[in-house]
Amino acid sequence: MPQTAVPRRALVLLVILMIVWGTNWPLFSLAVREISVWTFRSVSVTIAGLLLLAVARARGQSLRIPREHWGTISVATFFYLVVWNIASTYSAILIPSGQSAVLGFTMPLWSALISWAVLGERISARLLAALALGGASVTLLMVPSLATYADAPLGLALGLLAGLGWAVGTLILKRSAVSVPATVLTGWQLLITSVPITAGAFALAEGGWFMPSWQTIVVVAYITIVPMCIGNVSWFAVVNLLPANLAGLSTIMVPMVAMVSGAIVHGEPLGPMQLAAMACCAGALSLALLKPRTVVG
Repeated sequence: MPQTAVPRRALVLLVILMIVWGTNWPLFSLAVREISVWTFRSVSVTIAGLLLLAVARARGQSLRIPREHWGTISVATFFYLVVWNIASTYSAILIPSGQSAVLGFTMPLWSALISWAVLGERISARLLAALALGGASVTLLMVPSLATYADAPLGLALGLLAGLGWAVGTLILKRSAVSVPATVLTGWQLLITSVPITAGAFALAEGGWFMPSWQTIVVVAYITIVPMCIGNVSWFAVVNLLPANLAGLSTIMVPMVAMVSGAIVHGEPLGPMQLAAMACCAGALSLALLKPRTVVG
């Protein structure tokens, strides 16, 4: 089957994702120095959701979602945003943020496997090779981590859980064809996410009410506005432009940016194992995105 050329708009959005999501991971540990993971995520998803709906309204978009889509959106939101936000943040605290990002971005591996096992979709040889390289990159990062970090098993499990949740939520939306603008859909999904996470913040947050330092406020505000608002809208737009498997694989450079950012911000390891993992991810991206040349006889 011939490959379809990747739309130029999708490539632009992928560059945006690579930058805003990749530089986001090292900031997680800074955001939760004074507040709990649940409080951090509660504040960020609520404000991000309100901001996106305000932007959509200002652009003249209807905020209405047809009633028949609410069940699908709620289930997809639980897997993609609730599971993702909590699991990925805890993972980035327990193990180096760059390695946590690689585990979270196993999403395309889960997506391809679920599409094959549950949905009966065919996996091309090219995509299989890309998946194999992606799996190799994860293995290169997991093996040394188990011997180095005391909390590595839990951090690794939560990172993989985040990727699985992202894959399930994306596939649900992809197959349901919810014809709603990306800004509106993302805004409502973030507000849906805020309900269980805010309940968790009240139930699990430690200590009383206080005003965090301005540094924490700036970090949380940045994560809320840039990676969460701009990043999520870009992601859902990419999902609409590309098949689910290709959309997931095409973001595989994000954890590579996260690893470099983590090394700069926190002095996280960036040695031969990490560089080899980066090379595997770059190979997977090339196989997923680059269209083979057609030889004309």
